[in-house]
Amino acid sequence: CVPNSKLTLKLIVCLVCKKGNECIKANVKSCGECIQVGAKCGWCTDPEFLKQGEATSTRCDELESLRKRGCGAAKVENPRGSQRVLKNTPVTNRNKGADKLKPEDITQIQPQKLTLSLRSGEPQSFNLKFKRAEDYPIDLYYLMDLSFSMKDDLENVKNLGTQLMLEMAKITSDFRIGFGSFVEKTVMPYISTTPAKLLNPCTGDQNCTSPFSYKNVLKLTSNGRKFNTLVGQQQISGNLDSPEGGFDAIMQVAVCGDDIGWRNVTRLLVFSTDAGFHFAGDGKLGGIVLPNDGKCHLENNMYTMSHYYDYPSIAHLVQKLSDNNIQTIFAVTEEFQPVYKELKNLIPKSAVGTLSANSSNVINLIIDAYNSLSSEVILENSKLPDGVTITYQSRCKNGVIGEGEMGRKCSNISIGDEVSFTISITTKQCPKMGKSETIKIKPLGFTEEVEIALNFICECDCHKDGIKNSEICHNGNGTFECGACRCNDGRIGRQCECSTNEVTSEDLDKNCRKDNGTDICSNNGDCVCGTCECKKRENPEERYSGKFCECDNFNCDRSNNKLCGGHGRCECRVCICDTNWTGSACDCSLGTTTCLASNKQICNGRGTCECGTCKCTDPKFQGPTCEICPTCPGVCTEHKECVQCRAFGTGEKKDTCERDCSYFNLIMVKHRNELPQPGQAFPLMHCKERDADDCWFYYTYAVNNNTEKEVHVVEKPDCPEGPDIIPIVAGVVAGIVLIGLALLLIWKLLMIIHDRREFAKFEKEKMNAKWDTGENPIYKSAVTTVVNPKYEGK
Repeated sequence: CVPNSKLTLKLIVCLVCKKGNECIKANVKSCGECIQVGAKCGWCTDPEFLKQGEATSTRCDELESLRKRGCGAAKVENPRGSQRVLKNTPVTNRNKGADKLKPEDITQIQPQKLTLSLRSGEPQSFNLKFKRAEDYPIDLYYLMDLSFSMKDDLENVKNLGTQLMLEMAKITSDFRIGFGSFVEKTVMPYISTTPAKLLNPCTGDQNCTSPFSYKNVLKLTSNGRKFNTLVGQQQISGNLDSPEGGFDAIMQVAVCGDDIGWRNVTRLLVFSTDAGFHFAGDGKLGGIVLPNDGKCHLENNMYTMSHYYDYPSIAHLVQKLSDNNIQTIFAVTEEFQPVYKELKNLIPKSAVGTLSANSSNVINLIIDAYNSLSSEVILENSKLPDGVTITYQSRCKNGVIGEGEMGRKCSNISIGDEVSFTISITTKQCPKMGKSETIKIKPLGFTEEVEIALNFICECDCHKDGIKNSEICHNGNGTFECGACRCNDGRIGRQCECSTNEVTSEDLDKNCRKDNGTDICSNNGDCVCGTCECKKRENPEERYSGKFCECDNFNCDRSNNKLCGGHGRCECRVCICDTNWTGSACDCSLGTTTCLASNKQICNGRGTCECGTCKCTDPKFQGPTCEICPTCPGVCTEHKECVQCRAFGTGEKKDTCERDCSYFNLIMVKHRNELPQPGQAFPLMHCKERDADDCWFYYTYAVNNNTEKEVHVVEKPDCPEGPDIIPIVAGVVAGIVLIGLALLLIWKLLMIIHDRREFAKFEKEKMNAKWDTGENPIYKSAVTTVVNPKYEGK
């Protein structure tokens, strides 16, 4: 990896280096295998393409690398994916009140059918359009809990049919409604009860119907009065536990399409209850262990297998609702809102509404939930084949663009709104036998769908022209296709010349040792069938070659950190230079253009041109073309007028300055000590010139390493203030200074004489002084002496 001062960039560069060329790394043996590696890989079919020592797999490389290696575009196999639209009926544009159409004549999604040919690693994208049609038919099935706690709700639902018909007529002119009811599995809450209790599960003098799992009361119909009549004949039932068997009922409503009467239109299921639900596993409490089979078991409109099959799982229910394009509205009491909102998150295209205690608000609830569901489109796809991936990008109302999972959906869609999606499908591999696959994409809750046939590009076009048992492949031991031999089983080698049993024989290895040495293939390759197959490098531009892999194209001399100076190619560790270049690193130019001076002479006639650079033979002359002479007289005078006009706007050339004096770069400095000093890498001349006002101006003249002329000028010239001013001022100042010094010396002398007289007087007085001593009358000694009376001096 190339080092970089910035750690982040260095890590990125190294990761790229580590990844390398996937085409080379794949080590493929045929064109078909090559094109399956990735979309960047191509296969060279030129029989003369491989150099000595290169393996067949090196025919597979990135397209640009193949071009650089000399494989013409006509010899490169690089099939690309394609797509073809088979059915593309435009979405329906119609207004409310127009001629009524059959559901199958209304189109909301476009296109409807297409075929994609997929090349590994190359995505195929297409646009899908969706538009909510005006006056689209609706089927609504009302599924109600008839346990005893829903008694007052049933009274309000009895008049639901005609009222709902009137409200839904504002949305669509083609509306049908059906009704079903549920309670619970009969084996669940009544295991220990008496038969009489099963006949009438209600207490006291209440008369209830026997419990049941699910009953289809009314098939979907456009007759609202018939709905009212049949619902009015229903009776409440009862059970002992709170959760109900509603999942059994939902499953049967979803899968029994013929009994329910579902059409290929918008399908709504309203699930009304004031309790929770049983789900998979709860059936074990009643001794039911068989999982729900997800099939229709209605006889005489009654679910007959509730005692045999367990409740369905949530995932099973989601699958069946999605497969049958049913959108669910959970109309539940406020107490169970949290439970059903969690369930809603698991069931796509579902809604939850708060049901009043007696279901009086059920119509408004249904209308609001329908508007919410129909204003959102969510795309889903069927199961994808192995190795196939799909991505979505949505373009919704007001230019809103969604990516990732949000790319599957658009919200706030009104009737007549049109949205679009870009769908990309990519495969990473070919399926077994190259078999075609079919997938489907559809909006959740709608019956319309896009059918996509996937064809996989697993072989090159040249594959079909292959010659089986070709003589080129060592007496028919392989198929010659796409410029190379594809060996039969048990054969290896570039021409399939060896059996796999012969690969490790000592005699064959001898042919891979250069000059009878010990290294096989110069340690840069493997001996296959007595022939060296050189190793591959991570960098596709770098290759080993030669009979013994003794050559490479990356170990030649370098100049300016470029292989062969960037003016040649490396062959077997020797630079082959381009025209007009020579040297071991092709860093010596044979051209003289860069040595021409302004007088069109090579090196100004004062040097020789070597490798495109002048070597000056006259020591006084310097510079790239030996034209600069810093010590030659007249250099400063030559540039004086131009410096004067450009720096100060004065001089003889001030009127033609812009025309005559733009040949150098002007740099102004404040002081002379800021001018460039000798000792730098390019010649420098210090100049001092006088102008018409008798002022001195200072500047330097130089030609830098880029052959640019530079002039540094001190911004203020050094000018005299007048003809006699300076001498007079200097004399006055000098006189004042001398007088001052004389006065100072006189004052100092007088002070010394005065001080000596005063000191002598002090000494005399001190000698004549008479000093007297006396005792202080108030002084008391701190020492007290006591004599021992018994002391006799002995």
